[in-house]
Amino acid sequence: MRKEVRFITTGAIIAALYAALTMVLWEISSAGIQFRLSEALCILPAFTPAAIPGLTIGCAIANLAGGTWVDVVFGSLATLLASVCTYFIGRAFRVGKTDKIKLPAALLCPLPPVLFNAAIIPFVLYYGYGMTSAFGVEGAAPVLLIHAGTVGLGEAAVCYILGLPLMDAVNRLRKKMKI
Repeated sequence: MRKEVRFITTGAIIAALYAALTMVLWEISSAGIQFRLSEALCILPAFTPAAIPGLTIGCAIANLAGGTWVDVVFGSLATLLASVCTYFIGRAFRVGKTDKIKLPAALLCPLPPVLFNAAIIPFVLYYGYGMTSAFGVEGAAPVLLIHAGTVGLGEAAVCYILGLPLMDAVNRLRKKMKI
């Protein structure tokens, strides 16, 4: 298969997986405390650059189906930025090129989605969805901080608890799958 076709196909599969997982589990994927299980796929750019457009498009599709325009734009931007950073971390630690994933790579690859989502998504929740109070707290600054904490914790749980085993599985199967 030609490289371009493989790149497009891989990206499309990742986009479809991300969008489907998010939409099927929308109730736990879109609240102030969110566990978007599809975010476990955010480790894939460490293995292939095709995951960058795949995740970004998948996020945009999922947010188009159930979110606001603010979420479509800024949620997808968070995913794009996190994917690019994960890709470069993966390259720096040669993820997918060695038999075992090094500990720094395992700790760092899931980190960009956690950081970018914790920094960007609170504004999406506050301004895009009108979630102007959290746990009885009012006011922009404290609510944004609470949203940052809840989004960051949910993202960290998914990216590390589900993402790391996925990263190990992909690394073990990379030769068979030709990623």
